[in-house]
Amino acid sequence: MSNKKLTTATGSPVADDNNSISVGEHGSLTFDNHYTFEKLAHFNRERIPERVVHARGTGAYGTFTVTRSLKDKTIASFLQTIGQKTEVFARFSTVGGGQDSSDYARDPRGFALKFYTDEGNYDMVGNNTPVFFLRDAIKFPDFIHSQKKDPRTNLPNPAAIYEFWANHPQSLHQLTILMSDRGIPASYRNMHGFSSHTYSFWNEQGQRFWFKWHFKSNQGIKCLSNDEAAATSPVGAQQDLVEAIDQGDYPSWTAKVQIMTEDEAQDYKINPFDLTKVWPHADFPLIEVGQLELNRNVDNYFAETEQACFAPSNLVPGIGVSPDKMLQGRLLAYQDAHRYRVGANANQLPVNAAKCPVNHYQRDGAMAGDCPVHGDSNVQDSGVNYYPNDQINSGAPSPVSFVEEPAMPILENAWVKRYSTDGDDHYSQAGDLFRLMNESQKDQLTTTIAEGLVQATESVQHRMLIQFGKADIDYAARVKSIMETTK
Repeated sequence: MSNKKLTTATGSPVADDNNSISVGEHGSLTFDNHYTFEKLAHFNRERIPERVVHARGTGAYGTFTVTRSLKDKTIASFLQTIGQKTEVFARFSTVGGGQDSSDYARDPRGFALKFYTDEGNYDMVGNNTPVFFLRDAIKFPDFIHSQKKDPRTNLPNPAAIYEFWANHPQSLHQLTILMSDRGIPASYRNMHGFSSHTYSFWNEQGQRFWFKWHFKSNQGIKCLSNDEAAATSPVGAQQDLVEAIDQGDYPSWTAKVQIMTEDEAQDYKINPFDLTKVWPHADFPLIEVGQLELNRNVDNYFAETEQACFAPSNLVPGIGVSPDKMLQGRLLAYQDAHRYRVGANANQLPVNAAKCPVNHYQRDGAMAGDCPVHGDSNVQDSGVNYYPNDQINSGAPSPVSFVEEPAMPILENAWVKRYSTDGDDHYSQAGDLFRLMNESQKDQLTTTIAEGLVQATESVQHRMLIQFGKADIDYAARVKSIMETTK
């Protein structure tokens, strides 16, 4: 087999890849070093801006197999028939740290799935926890700023972290999970995944059902203590997943949903769209609907895992959103982040491209062009680039009314204004979780909290202890006792 020619990025053969053109043997370089310039300019751009959150991630491909038809609840094509298979790309990640951070930080884990369905890509962009720290997207930048490194020292700052939480009691439920024995998963294979948000199904009759995703690890839950995490390779979770798949030990999860009717939602005792709350399983039991298996690693980490773009707004007919205020903010923020970070045409990259034809009137922008993944699609072609037009009967794309989502119900006589949630119950579910723990789990939770909280101001400590006490008196007493011995 003949050797391949080394070429420039545009395919021209390269004569010498070792020496630049210079004025004499020891002289300056000249402006006709276009190949040297091409290499250096490309090298300067080999890293796209990393994600502000979820920067450190690991991806793999797999399949989702339906084990229970949801035809009665949704027209989503990939959930109709038992045995139906859909290709999936998954990305797991830590949240707060950068690309250089450890896989074993005490941090929530991103759990994102891209379903390549025959009616477009559906993204389930969740975490390994069923709740989150916030219920309104307006607070997200402030929250992340408080959790990132101190702007002066560039070091972690527990005082800032707890100051934010002291001022936002809505975070107590997720804080209790994060600081518990489940705060550091031993591997991506040994953690659950959740949509956390409430989404909606709708069926052929136009009936809407609210639902939440749960992906239960078939490998079981395994977590690390602080000491175990400190002694573990910082790239261990990524290595574990890559090696397991390479060896044919394919990880899998049982996919389940909780479903609530619109009537149930109207009168339920908690706001079903509050991201800081769970739906009790006693009221809304888990229903198994499928199996997720990851069975193929990426070929190129940067091209696939790093450039993968997930967004809650990537929906398919039969699946919609809810009035969840955090989710509503993410519908804008995620796609906007991808356009900034990767580019206006990020969805043409193979890892993000739909497997079905894509036909729209979006044009131009960086990296515009036909994507071979789309087959016979008209992405960025030379045809008509506006709608409506007179070429519909000649093949120009047009809307299809049968996929229209049912009208979203709202409260009668609702006023458009800002609504405070300061008076909500931030404590009951955190207390319920604390009381479910055994003695060892309670000790680990309260010790982890105390070791960070002791670095905060007295005002912050006082407010946090009040929150813990409202959840459970013993919760506060344990934290206070450990803090007193730690000071």
